[in-house]
Amino acid sequence: MQFDFETGEILLLDKPLTWTSFDLVKKVRNSLRIKKIGHAGTLDPLASGLLIMCTGKFTKKIEEIQAQEKEYTGTITIGATTPSFDLETEVDTTCDIAHITDADLEAARQKFVGVIAQTPPIYSAVKVNGERAYNLARRGEEAEIKSKNIEIKSFEITRVALPEIDFKVVCTKGTYIRSLARDFGKELGCGAHLTKLVRTRIGEYKLEDALSVEDIMLIRDERIASFQKDQETKDQETPDQA
Repeated sequence: MQFDFETGEILLLDKPLTWTSFDLVKKVRNSLRIKKIGHAGTLDPLASGLLIMCTGKFTKKIEEIQAQEKEYTGTITIGATTPSFDLETEVDTTCDIAHITDADLEAARQKFVGVIAQTPPIYSAVKVNGERAYNLARRGEEAEIKSKNIEIKSFEITRVALPEIDFKVVCTKGTYIRSLARDFGKELGCGAHLTKLVRTRIGEYKLEDALSVEDIMLIRDERIASFQKDQETKDQETPDQA
């Protein structure tokens, strides 16, 4: 593969589970010795999937890419809640779900399609009085986070194996799937939290076209080998000095 990172590249990466978005940016930057690089849309450590990076002059495209619609797949577990709305924190409440039917799930799903008001999780990067909300949450402090309007363009239930519900969501920028899981559980009256999340698409960019960390290492090795070969060629072309 040939890349011109200085002029600009749009790199599609598959972020591994538990890595922060910055972890992956750092790995790519250091491995490929890229001077200027940034990512277009954070993924939580407990989410995996498509993370887009822009290099060189293409960093100007970051806002444009961030503004595009997102597609996610994942799993919501009903009947239990956590303070973070996902697996970052321990379950704090549980509820019987024996009465939940497919009709209940469908009725709840329909409530979350279209433009809705959504409150971001306290365990998020939203700023409250100049400080990240997750810092306040981890110190056990209360914080009031304002709701905002987002759009869920589609919300499909793809598998039901209670307490697990698999889903596919297409949404606008700024949507928190953890909050969707929390609100879905509230609508069912039994609570819920997000137990798996994969970002599969941003605009026209798809996860299936993304590079893995292993691919990045192969590109690094190819670049090193190419540099060494070019250096050997130059050495051979340079005459010995008497």
